[in-house]
Amino acid sequence: MKTGLLIRIFALLVLVVFLVRPETFAGFFELFTKNGQPAIYNQGGLLDLTLNHLAIVATATLAATIVAVGLAIVVTRPFGAEFLPLSRSLANIGQTFPPVAVLALAVPMLGFGTAPTLVALFLYGLLPIFENTLTGLTNLPPAVTDAAKGVGMTGWQRLIKVELPLALPVILAGIRLSTVISLATATIGSTVAARTLGEVIIAGLLSNNTAFVLQGGLIVGVLAVLIYDALSALERVLMARTGQLGRAAA
Repeated sequence: MKTGLLIRIFALLVLVVFLVRPETFAGFFELFTKNGQPAIYNQGGLLDLTLNHLAIVATATLAATIVAVGLAIVVTRPFGAEFLPLSRSLANIGQTFPPVAVLALAVPMLGFGTAPTLVALFLYGLLPIFENTLTGLTNLPPAVTDAAKGVGMTGWQRLIKVELPLALPVILAGIRLSTVISLATATIGSTVAARTLGEVIIAGLLSNNTAFVLQGGLIVGVLAVLIYDALSALERVLMARTGQLGRAAA
């Protein structure tokens, strides 16, 4: 456990150093260049691209979370149960159309830049969050919900004070999956002029510079692993607080 944590801390430190002082690693990346090609991406700041990439992913994931959790809450209430098939169809839209197709459809309406990428990531991130929220809200311990009703809680009070806190670890698992998917998928946003780490990969492909491709891929990969692990740890903390960790282990 401690060894794994130390490895993750080390990976984070190396990533930060690389983003702030990429020239420090020039000797390593020169191994992947040829004919005097630059070893470090030189068409923009790697730190700026990484922060912009993360901002796009965070914005899209936040929007997807608000909509998906809201839909799941509505369809798990008595008045909204009949809308479950429609809500599930809406959440499936992003998985039905590949992100590239969404970008192609969005560009004529929204123009080039960040907006089409946000739409593609938002649609692609809906399903995992919606399904996990639905699972979390429909698989609550009956004894707990019955006790909440027994003490006279209203439906709104049960939702806020009992149902959502108990379902939060499962919801967070959906957000974790959606975030990791979006981190990788956001790279294609550079094909429509969004400022993401896809710029580095595309520049490497166009110039046949493996070092650039490797840099873009490594940054995205390390970010995905670190964010996945951080959200997993948060999920375990929430499960422990609600007493679900022991039941899961059993």
